[in-house]
Amino acid sequence: MLCPPLQSPGARLRELIKKDIVILPGVFNAISAVSAHKAGAQGLYLSGAGITNATLGVPDIALATLTEFAQVATNVSQVAPIPVISDADTGFGEGLNTMRTVIEMERAGLAGIHLEDQVSPKRCGHLDGKTVITASHMAGKIRAAVDSKRDPSFMIIARTDARGVEGIESAIARANLYVDSGADAIFPEGLQSEDEFETFRKGVKAPLMANMTEFGKTPIISTATFKELGYEMVIYPMTAFRVMLKAIDDCYAELLKAGTQGGMLDKMRTRAELYDRIEYAEYEAKDKGWEA
Repeated sequence: MLCPPLQSPGARLRELIKKDIVILPGVFNAISAVSAHKAGAQGLYLSGAGITNATLGVPDIALATLTEFAQVATNVSQVAPIPVISDADTGFGEGLNTMRTVIEMERAGLAGIHLEDQVSPKRCGHLDGKTVITASHMAGKIRAAVDSKRDPSFMIIARTDARGVEGIESAIARANLYVDSGADAIFPEGLQSEDEFETFRKGVKAPLMANMTEFGKTPIISTATFKELGYEMVIYPMTAFRVMLKAIDDCYAELLKAGTQGGMLDKMRTRAELYDRIEYAEYEAKDKGWEA
């Protein structure tokens, strides 16, 4: 059901990570957020790749704009009354652009965002050929982000891609500089083993967010293991998107080949199930309740 965004969602997320590791399923639009919420998610991760791939049908190479990110974030926050962390790429520019990014994304109802230290246009964190800005440059952008938030609980998470460019020790050093510059948590991207996640945890005294994406640099690691390693959050950015895309591809191929959807009915949500998912009856009841 549509509703105003949570008040101080960042405070809610901070409460959650103090109690236990938080799984943040990746979502990419409002209906995926509804499904994740109804499945029992305590929080969500709004994937920049998901937004870009789903909205524009193009690679995640900084082609989507702040306005497009903020609109999706607004849509998600109005239908999923749980904390949402969003990708915010490189802040969509420099310090002043980062300032506006924080203002817009906080206004959208998010619990927080993460900013990365790649050169723009950025690349997927699990591809080779990345380039990072200087640590001091990124520290300045973190300070701009922290200065620009209205709610002190709004989380500024600093992502470092330095592991694949400069090595893990450099990534740890950058993370500590970013924490000293005001970052509330750190997102180490592209780590390649449990040992590296453990090394990073030992080197950084701040909340950490792990990225458990598929088919990348990181092997499949369970949430239970991340908890043992001392991580507070774990994101699954494109898991549902990839499952959905395979299902869509299979659907279109079969439809065009068979000329009927009859053989796929058992793979579908029924009309009743769809209406239940989007709370159709509740909307009708609310509308009738306003009538004279």
